[in-house]
Amino acid sequence: MPLHSPGTWRLMAGGPADGATNMAIDEAIVNSVLEGASPPTLRFYAWSPPCLSLGRSQPSADVDVAACQTAAVDVVRRPSGGRAILHTDELTYSVALLQTDPLAAGGILESYRRLSEGLLAGLRLLGVQAVQAVSARKPAEDLSAVCFETPSDYEITVQGRKLVGSAQWRARGGVLQHGTLPLHGDITRIVDYLALPDAEREAQRQTLRTRATTLEASLGRSGRFAQIATALAGGFSQALGLELIPGELTTREQDLSAELRRSRYAAPDWTERT
Repeated sequence: MPLHSPGTWRLMAGGPADGATNMAIDEAIVNSVLEGASPPTLRFYAWSPPCLSLGRSQPSADVDVAACQTAAVDVVRRPSGGRAILHTDELTYSVALLQTDPLAAGGILESYRRLSEGLLAGLRLLGVQAVQAVSARKPAEDLSAVCFETPSDYEITVQGRKLVGSAQWRARGGVLQHGTLPLHGDITRIVDYLALPDAEREAQRQTLRTRATTLEASLGRSGRFAQIATALAGGFSQALGLELIPGELTTREQDLSAELRRSRYAAPDWTERT
């Protein structure tokens, strides 16, 4: 079993992929880290075509299947929890590490807080004055189908509006945290792909306009994906004391991600499981 230096992580920045591929790669990396075959990994990626992702236990009935098919929007179910996200015009990050890593200590909420420090530092390098949210949590029955409606504790906000939404999954001693940073565009587009009555659809659209934002709106200018990924990597390095070494998927990770894509993330049995 290879040994990896403490505080040294692999940095990956790949091109866009479809939703099932992206989720399969994230899980394959976690498995490889858990096996000791790969170091902790920070990955940045994009999505093509646009994709609506559901949280692990979110009802599949939340999806307007016909609208997604008409607009060529993929649908995938994440291994992590939370509510629906429309992945388009965004940068997504994922972190894979062991539960025994000091950055994962203290459970989900505490590790959220630590990893959010890396995101905050990276955003500040871009000039965004972002903060960590401390939310007044809604009862589960009051939650909408949309992830970006309300920030959870230690997610990233700008002037009270949610900018980065994250979710975490822990299994077999491994930790996967991934999250989305909308870069530009209409943050309310997601409601077009959810099964909502017309009145509720418009109300949800109005709510999102006041509670969520994009990087471009926060900065007052656009930015390139590569530039933003570099800044976020710098934030993780500075805030968390990491050495980030550029790397690629191993052959084992490529093979496992292909199998996970076929057997899970592209399979209706998984996507429609609830």
